[in-house]
Amino acid sequence: MKETKLWIDGEWIEPRNTYDLTSPYNGELIAKIAKGSPEDVKKAIEGADRAFHSFKKWTAYERAELLYRVVEIMRKKKEELAQILVMEAGKPIKAARGEIDRTIATYQFAAEEAKQVRGETVPLDAAPGVTNRIGWTKRVPLGVVSAITPFNFPFNLVAHKLGPAFAVGNTVVLKPANQTPLSSIVMADIFKEAGLPEGALQIVTGSGSELSDALVTHHLVKKVTFTGSVPVGLEIKKKAGLRKITLELGSNSALIVEPDVPLEHMIKRAVEGAFSFSGQVCISLQRLYVNESIVDEFTEKFIEETKKLKVGDPSDESTDLSAMIHPKEVIRIREWIEEAKNAGAHVATGGNFSEYHLEPTVMTNVKPDMNIVCKEVFAPIVSIVPYKTLDEAIGYVNDSDFGLNAGIFTMNIENAMKAADEIETGTVNINDIPTFRVDNMPYGGVKNSGYGREGIKYAVQEMTDLKLITMKTKL
Repeated sequence: MKETKLWIDGEWIEPRNTYDLTSPYNGELIAKIAKGSPEDVKKAIEGADRAFHSFKKWTAYERAELLYRVVEIMRKKKEELAQILVMEAGKPIKAARGEIDRTIATYQFAAEEAKQVRGETVPLDAAPGVTNRIGWTKRVPLGVVSAITPFNFPFNLVAHKLGPAFAVGNTVVLKPANQTPLSSIVMADIFKEAGLPEGALQIVTGSGSELSDALVTHHLVKKVTFTGSVPVGLEIKKKAGLRKITLELGSNSALIVEPDVPLEHMIKRAVEGAFSFSGQVCISLQRLYVNESIVDEFTEKFIEETKKLKVGDPSDESTDLSAMIHPKEVIRIREWIEEAKNAGAHVATGGNFSEYHLEPTVMTNVKPDMNIVCKEVFAPIVSIVPYKTLDEAIGYVNDSDFGLNAGIFTMNIENAMKAADEIETGTVNINDIPTFRVDNMPYGGVKNSGYGREGIKYAVQEMTDLKLITMKTKL
């Protein structure tokens, strides 16, 4: 039985307590995980601050080379790392390998960005009466970054926090999700092998509710970056004070399908966006708005494609989707579906449960105030809703507390640009699903979807301060 420790100041530290990590797929015990305390977090933050004062002096070349070494090590360990995702997250092996590939690319983007952090000259003599002065700006690292990460992409979303932080010389205290700590723990050894100095990465596993205050309010923490739920994100924003923060808080992403679209070119893609990793993706396709002239044909084809998906063992090469992350999530979603059915919604396909699984489920005849529509389901459920006009469809999309990603399929450039201008989200994907993301694009939302942007170049801006230097050239 694997028993983990806390990674503090470059050493594995025995915890006072542990908790059981069980498989999402079948509930079997996987490991005993170190359960850190607020005192452990304090030690980690203080150690990260000590490390920062030397790490910030590394050159851009040295930081880039460090991250390139991480890339090379991960390439050699790809299958081993993918199997960790299968075990702790219940992620199908095909999707797990895809996440490792993306994670490697994310660290490579970070290595490249380490050499691209620039300032600019400021024309001080443009102001009246100013002569014999020059000014320039530079980006400088902040110090200690607290990073709190979710279960659904435990390698790649960690990379989106560690990569840009190390690219500019910050140090990080990482608190991974309770269900997926093993993916972060293995990164401690990878970064050590790559040459990251002791203390630059600290990992404290354990309860978010017990550790978050220390992670957010310690006076040495200069930035908090969090991916997770809206209630927790709002609490962090209240407590963070004047610290920099990045909050990625989820969505109920929508897709508009116009009547001029050849359905055979987009149905499979839409099914993929709705059900990948059992819908446990921040930008999973949840709401489908289909023009009423094609909604019957679309629904028939969508259901037909959905029924091809295989639910099963995540280690099976043929499995498309597997377990929900926890049985409590299955219970929640079962309640939401029953509530919707009692209010008139129809289960067009799926809706069957086991203790750990939910079949891919398509709902029709839904109403905007149903939980499966207006909240983030984070489950393999999609609702299909007909609309008359594009204006009506855009109104449906915008009638949401969230605003992360949205998409539209259309062959009409004017309609595409109208949707791009009027949809209220951080990203609008034209002729693709809202679930599309690559790791060098700016990523983040509006409304309750969060605050700030990830994507390496954009995260670097949020993980540095802008410093201005001026100089008189003549005394």
